[in-house]
Amino acid sequence: MSVMRLLVLGAVRQRGRAHGYQVRNDLEFWGAHQWSNAKPGSIYHALKQLAKEGRLHAFDTAPSTAGGPPRTEYELTPEGDATYLHLLREALRAHDQRLDVLTSGVGFIVDLPRAEAIALLKERVAALEGWRHEVVTYWSPGEPPPEWGHIGEIMRLWLHNADSSAEWTRGLIARLEAGAYVMAGEGERSVDTLPDGVENPYAP
Repeated sequence: MSVMRLLVLGAVRQRGRAHGYQVRNDLEFWGAHQWSNAKPGSIYHALKQLAKEGRLHAFDTAPSTAGGPPRTEYELTPEGDATYLHLLREALRAHDQRLDVLTSGVGFIVDLPRAEAIALLKERVAALEGWRHEVVTYWSPGEPPPEWGHIGEIMRLWLHNADSSAEWTRGLIARLEAGAYVMAGEGERSVDTLPDGVENPYAP
């Protein structure tokens, strides 16, 4: 999965309509440049590519009052919204995504209805349990034999990751079931992005 597409579509969607600098600033404020490949060049490239594919609609705005060039603003098309929601659902339900994909999915989880988010996370737990069963049954029956040496640590790592990931996911499910966060369709919620004109303290 392209984490960049998920991040860029999600950032534009949260603002409704945004230009490239706003998207970059928001993603940097969330620290995405540290835990993903959301670097400035990649962000602007993704915006242009998604517009070319018809997933974003591009608007040329008037030049800035400071005399700079016109900025291009973007908003999601219906195709872009469908792509975004598909990527978001896959990021939450799959057990074998990279950490940056899951991180992005959790960052945008409030864009889903509560019941759907819980259902997707339960799918993730089931997939993790299935993977753990497969490792135990087919890869490491019992304790890895001594002749495996350090290779046995791979099986232990897989099991540890499956257990810890499932535990964290169950915790998030419990918090959502208890009413944590304002999910889609539940009313107004704040968007944790920088207001225009405010310097980003986390920017490189």
